[in-house]
Amino acid sequence: FCVCQAAPGEDIRLYLRDAAGDFLGTFSRLGAEAGREGREIVFAMNGGMYHADRRPVGLYVEDGVAEAGLVTRAGPGNFGLLPNGVLCIQSDAVSVMESLAFKAAAPECAFASQSGPMLVIDGALHPRFLPNSTSQFIRNGVGVRGDGAFFAVISDAPVTFHQFARFFRDVLETPNALFMDGKVSRLFAPEFGRRDIGFPFGPMLAVTRAAD
Repeated sequence: FCVCQAAPGEDIRLYLRDAAGDFLGTFSRLGAEAGREGREIVFAMNGGMYHADRRPVGLYVEDGVAEAGLVTRAGPGNFGLLPNGVLCIQSDAVSVMESLAFKAAAPECAFASQSGPMLVIDGALHPRFLPNSTSQFIRNGVGVRGDGAFFAVISDAPVTFHQFARFFRDVLETPNALFMDGKVSRLFAPEFGRRDIGFPFGPMLAVTRAAD
């Protein structure tokens, strides 16, 4: 696994469109957008599931404005494999919450992205994950440790949901972790020498810092 870590207070956010309202879609355009803000990318990866036209599938909030609403019903695909969850980014903290718990708590998120399934829920693996599953893909996800440390992870080789979830729970010790996607998963992390390429994304997750 390739593990990227950020501390509370670092610039963690989600990106979907540029200033003109066009979808960013690629790490190169994301880098240009960050550059216009005087920042550079520390790491970035796909940040949530999206429709064919790149609109978010579930809840998506950017700069406090919701572009899509919370979806709590079961449905097809990984997103509908309940329980799913929400990544919520606030000014001083990041959290991962199961979707119904998120709805009940109604936290104010500067940025939020709903995806699914949850990998780890309050220290337990998702109940539908099978240790002997044969479904293996490159996968990426996010989790938050008890001390507030934020992890964005992508597998270096195809893995099952069960293997991926156990890595978050048993190695990174994140009581809650969320699957972001599978076949489309890619990472941009210059310090790791990672500049994955592929088809354009919908939402993207990035940690940035002030450019030199």
